Amino acid sequence: MPIYHDIDPIALSLGPLKIHWYGIMYLIGFAAAWWLGQYRARQTNSPLKPEQVSDLIFYGALGVVVGGRFGYVFFYNLDRFLEQPAWLFAVWDGGMSFHGGLLGVMVALMIYARKLGVRFFAMMDFVAPLVPVGLGAGRLGNFIGGELWGRVSDVPWAMVFSHPAAGDLPRHPSQLYQFALEGVLLFVILWFYSARPRPAMAVSGLFLICYGSFRFVVEFFRQPDAHLNFVALNWVTMGQLLSLPMMIGGLALLIAAYRRAGQEVQK
Repeated sequence: MPIYHDIDPIALSLGPLKIHWYGIMYLIGFAAAWWLGQYRARQTNSPLKPEQVSDLIFYGALGVVVGGRFGYVFFYNLDRFLEQPAWLFAVWDGGMSFHGGLLGVMVALMIYARKLGVRFFAMMDFVAPLVPVGLGAGRLGNFIGGELWGRVSDVPWAMVFSHPAAGDLPRHPSQLYQFALEGVLLFVILWFYSARPRPAMAVSGLFLICYGSFRFVVEFFRQPDAHLNFVALNWVTMGQLLSLPMMIGGLALLIAAYRRAGQEVQK
C-alpha cells in the first residue's frame, strides 16, 4: 500500500490570515542560525562579536530572499521573465532558488564584512556551519507543503502527493532526502570540522563541496521542473548543472586554503 501525503500546509488560520508551515520553517531556520551564531561568536578567534550576530542574520535573510527570487527567475524561468519582466517582483507567485539564495547571501555578507572591516572568507567560514539548519528547515517546509516531490518509485516509503501535478503514482519523498543530507548530515560535518581552527577558506570550501555533491545526488530522485525537464544529456537537471560549479569551486578553495597554510608554516 502506498503512503498518502495528507498534511495541511496551513499551520494556523486567523480569519483571512493564513500562516503556512513553510513560513514558520523559515523563521525556525533563522532563529536556529542566530542561536548557533551566538555560540560561535563566543569562541576564540571569532571574527564577530555576539552583539553583531543579529545584524548578520538580517543581512543573510535579505540575501536569501532577494537572491533566491532572482535565482529562480533567471535560472529556472528566464523565458517568462523576458516576456513579462514585471513577473520578477510577483513574489506571491512563489519560486525560490537555493543557488540564487547562496549568491545573494555572499553579496550581502560581502557588504556586511566590509562594513565591519572583516575579511570576506572569515565571514563566510563563520556562517557556513549555520546554513544547514535553515536548509533542513526549508526542506521540511517543502515536504509539509507537498511541493518539490520526487520521481515515480516503487520503494516501500514512496508517497502519493495530493498536488494534481504529481499524479496518482507513488514518488520518492525527495524533500526528506534533502533534509537528511543538506540539513542533518551537512550540519554535522561542518559543525565538527569547524570546531577546530582551520585555514581561511577551508570551511567555505567544504560547504560548497558537500552541498554540491549532496544536491547532485538527490537530483536523481527529485522530479525535474516540468517546464525545463532535463537540460543536458537527457539526464542532467538544472539543479545538477548549478551544483557542478559549487563542487569545483569548493575543491579549489579547499586546496588553496591548505596550500596557503602550508606555505605560511614553512616561512
